[in-house]
Amino acid sequence: MQLIRLRIENDAMDISYHPAPDQPATAHYLIAYNPEQSIGENLENIKVRLAGLKFDAAVLDNGLDYPFSDTIVGVNYDRIDVGLALTNLLNIPVVSQTTVRRLGLVKAVQEKAHYLRWHLDYYGQYHGVRNNGQEAMLTVGNGYFGLRGAFLESHADKDNYPGTYVAGVFDQQTTKVHDHDVTNEDLVNLPNAQFMTFGVDHQTPFTINHHDLQDVYRSLDLKTGILTTTKIIQLASGHQLRVKSQKLANMHDWHRYSIRYQVTPINFSGSLQIYSEIDGSVVNSNVSRYNVFDQQHLHTLGIESHADTVFLSGQTRTSHVNYTLGAKLSSPDIKSLGAFDSQQQPQGVRQTVSLAVQAGQTYTFDKNVVIATSNAQDDPQLKKVRAELNQSSFDNTVKASTAYWAQTWQAADIRVQGDITSQRMLRVNVYHSFVSAAAVESGQLDASVGARGLHGEAYRGHVFWDEMFILPFYTLHRPELAKQLLLYRYRRLPAARQNATDAGFNGAMYPWQSAHKGDEQSQFTHLNPITKTWDPDNSRLQRHVSLDIAYNVWFYYHATRDQDFLNRYGMEMLLSIAAFWISKAKYDQQTGRYSISGVMGPDEFHENYPNSTDPGLTNNAYTNIMVTWLFSTIKALRATLSDHAYQQAAQAANFSAVQADQMETISHKLTLEINHSGVIAQFAGYFNLPTLDFRKYRQKYGNIARMDRILKAEGKTPDAYQVAKQADALMAFYNFDVPTVQNLIKTMGYQLPKEYLTHNIQYYLARTTHGSTLSRIVYAVLDQLDENYDDAWQLFSEALVSDYYDIQGGTTAEGIHLGVMGATLTLATRNFGGVSPLGNHLTVNPQLPDQWSNLHFKHLFQGVHYDFDVTQQAVRVVADQSQEIQVAGKTYQLKPNKPLTVAYVNN
Repeated sequence: MQLIRLRIENDAMDISYHPAPDQPATAHYLIAYNPEQSIGENLENIKVRLAGLKFDAAVLDNGLDYPFSDTIVGVNYDRIDVGLALTNLLNIPVVSQTTVRRLGLVKAVQEKAHYLRWHLDYYGQYHGVRNNGQEAMLTVGNGYFGLRGAFLESHADKDNYPGTYVAGVFDQQTTKVHDHDVTNEDLVNLPNAQFMTFGVDHQTPFTINHHDLQDVYRSLDLKTGILTTTKIIQLASGHQLRVKSQKLANMHDWHRYSIRYQVTPINFSGSLQIYSEIDGSVVNSNVSRYNVFDQQHLHTLGIESHADTVFLSGQTRTSHVNYTLGAKLSSPDIKSLGAFDSQQQPQGVRQTVSLAVQAGQTYTFDKNVVIATSNAQDDPQLKKVRAELNQSSFDNTVKASTAYWAQTWQAADIRVQGDITSQRMLRVNVYHSFVSAAAVESGQLDASVGARGLHGEAYRGHVFWDEMFILPFYTLHRPELAKQLLLYRYRRLPAARQNATDAGFNGAMYPWQSAHKGDEQSQFTHLNPITKTWDPDNSRLQRHVSLDIAYNVWFYYHATRDQDFLNRYGMEMLLSIAAFWISKAKYDQQTGRYSISGVMGPDEFHENYPNSTDPGLTNNAYTNIMVTWLFSTIKALRATLSDHAYQQAAQAANFSAVQADQMETISHKLTLEINHSGVIAQFAGYFNLPTLDFRKYRQKYGNIARMDRILKAEGKTPDAYQVAKQADALMAFYNFDVPTVQNLIKTMGYQLPKEYLTHNIQYYLARTTHGSTLSRIVYAVLDQLDENYDDAWQLFSEALVSDYYDIQGGTTAEGIHLGVMGATLTLATRNFGGVSPLGNHLTVNPQLPDQWSNLHFKHLFQGVHYDFDVTQQAVRVVADQSQEIQVAGKTYQLKPNKPLTVAYVNN
């Protein structure tokens, strides 16, 4: 084991390099601090000094004695967990010399590495969007509700935001802004029942503030879903306390969550008060730019208190969703808490319990909460909440959730060896995928996954095309969950049909932003904050969302062979979407081809042509390729249905034989614009637009990810330039393998020259700013296809940690980016692991990154459970049924539960 040893002093970092634990140092560095930099920035100098050296772990000689971490150091009256910082920086475990003496070096390093792979930790008190981003990343939930990982003692303010969201609970409010009535539909921030705090000797209850909070450590255990927060507090009165809280959602009885609140007086004996609240006065204020609108969605109808139990009931203001929250306060080790003092407030209720305490003794309080809403099919009435509350306990919640997560990790874990950061972040992404949707699997909820999960209020909690990046993961691990999410879209077919009719088209036109009813929730205009004028907002023209929904329908059926779903729901959805595109495509007598106009592609920088009053673009390449795919797919799937089942679906979709013939004709004559190098124009006329000097803009602005805002600030428009926010023209190469896309383009009547893919990738990479984290995902796939493996790894790595590091400068504070999280899971298994579920049988062609020595994961594909273990040299696969599989270009016949190992050459 190769080591670095370090000692962090007030003025310098003392580092030595040991090629083996028992060998003397072969290199020694004394790195003085730059006083103009933070401790974290100074630590980055270590990486520069140690460049070229290989090491497996670090040992810290002078860590402070803390119960929650052994690698905290004090520097100039400040503290930092140097272990967390260096793990993020160097991707190695860091242990203290104290732990090494107790366990031995090997075991200490092994235990720390194991811990790091299963925990998401933050040390220290942060402010503003940085703390809000950590709250989002530490969200606990079960798909019915999400609870942001805020301090229990906090109310919403500039640093803290304890949001509570229930899937599918939306509410509309209309606000007059500059003489315009603006209506917004929001995922509602429900009453805050998380709140708990303490007081000493009946003084003012403790609130989160940087004066009293001496230390804080937050740790999310991904194995169990338990969020543990430990605080060291010194009040202005001199009282010192340690407060440890644990919070988790019940993954089985999904109306429930539990909190354990433990208070230890350190230097005093006396009187301690515990305060517990349900606060019904909350508003939606997580996204500051929305605060110009009416964000009050709650109307409290009733409050009850009975000894240790309180209830709050209410209704959303316009959608009239009923909600009831109940909370019960108890103690597992105090026989009687004595009398409770309940104080009803205009919009909430507070409970107080007072007791005598002794220094050094820990006092434990459990708060169990039940949330019920009328958008779920089970009974939301008060007696139901009271009954659930009587059955709920912290220990039962831990037991239920630990069992759920054990089963989930057994089936859905992605295990990586050789890379602690990738391992931890992949598990973080798996965790948030289920936190955002698990309860929907029950069939009791009419909801889908919002682009920001149940973690914040950005995009107002709406459902976008991001489903396309997350549903494949569910399909391969929890197909019933994927099915229920698709049924959310099926139930909104009437609204999609009405949307199409209102726009003058046939069939079903799904909205770009969907919420409760399935009508379009995108704004038609937006207020320019600089000019104070109302400008058109054409984002709803991203009609490809219907095609993305069709992709999810196809992938679900393809991976599950759920014929009943296809017969009853899927084909009707596909035909309804196809009918829209048939009516959208127009024949051009001059070219002899069909064109589709008035749309936008995934690249949101281009909404229309410069100097044009007509909204939208013509012949967006991604849209037209996907329309051809849809028409071809319907033709192929029709053969799997009985004539009776097809006719039922066609009748429900109002889809005629004439339209079926039109579909065949259009698919062969849709227009693409392709230049002599084989570069596919993002849309008609794209090649005529001028290019931008990215180098000049980077020199001037640094980060140019949001080039649209930069250009508009200069009085220009991105519509006028060859610049892209994210992958667009080449997006189909993320959805399908290369031969499939080539065949689609051939079906459309075009031939592509050799090296066309390389030309396309290079062309669009030079014009893309990656203003969306999804862009990194798609271009990682494209770079891998073009054998640019280092670039592919770099883009994947950035996407993997994009929310953890909040690389978009504050957006994680408003909720995690669920689409990116889901897409990284797909890339890990499909592109790096090489297991493609896109064909009729699984194919395996690994391209494992150099950073990963081993990758292990499971898939459920067409009723067969697969277990894959991929190294740099070989693939080992086990299936529970006889099945054909292709590995490294050769076909093999798997026997039930008999491992097959195949060597391969990793490019």
